[in-house]
Amino acid sequence: MTPEEFYQALQKQNIELTSQQQEQFDTYFKLLVEWNQKINLTAITAEPEVYLKHFYDSLVPAFYLAQLKKGSLSLCDVGAGAGFPSLPLKILFPSLKVTIVDSLNKRIKFLAELVGELGLTDVTLTHARAEDFGAKKSPARESFDIVTARAVANLPVLSELCLPLTKVGGKFIALKAQKAQEELTQAQYAIQTLGGQLQEDIETTLPQTDEKRHIIVIDKKKATPKKYPRKAGTPAKLPLTK
Repeated sequence: MTPEEFYQALQKQNIELTSQQQEQFDTYFKLLVEWNQKINLTAITAEPEVYLKHFYDSLVPAFYLAQLKKGSLSLCDVGAGAGFPSLPLKILFPSLKVTIVDSLNKRIKFLAELVGELGLTDVTLTHARAEDFGAKKSPARESFDIVTARAVANLPVLSELCLPLTKVGGKFIALKAQKAQEELTQAQYAIQTLGGQLQEDIETTLPQTDEKRHIIVIDKKKATPKKYPRKAGTPAKLPLTK
């Protein structure tokens, strides 16, 4: 997907990029490739693949969830790595208030330079484990309208990392590729235990390919019990399953 094809694909979703936004995506691509030579951010570095599998892929939730386009919602991106999906969404919708949590300080340094180069405001970068960031005494706990995660962990684990950060009435959005249905089945106990309820599993495909994508939307219906999330590392070792 060339940049021009990227713009056209967004037009089909009734999203028209300004020249400034186009320049921001171009700067994002160039900085990603530059930093990737120093630290491992992504295996995908060819321009057409970055535009399709990182930029376009990150924006897919906005095609289905109208609330992303409205007002100054607070969005927390857990394990964002090189900034996906939150920073492409922030470029598209500048009024989003974005917080990124990542456990690797090298990635936070990249993101800090990126945010500065892109001229983005209302972006907070936090070097922390998600389990600590959402712990019972953390001010971030249950404070975000939307919590996102992409390519971080399987859904039972992700639910324990993300739902404690999601405010009651908010949404946890997991961007998944294959095996989403299998993960959803495994995650039912965790979702329910942590105060969530599945709203929908949106299945789609990336343009120019047959690659499947799932946007799993979980509503936060009630407060997460205070004992979750468990201490750092535990959710991955002992996922919440029956």
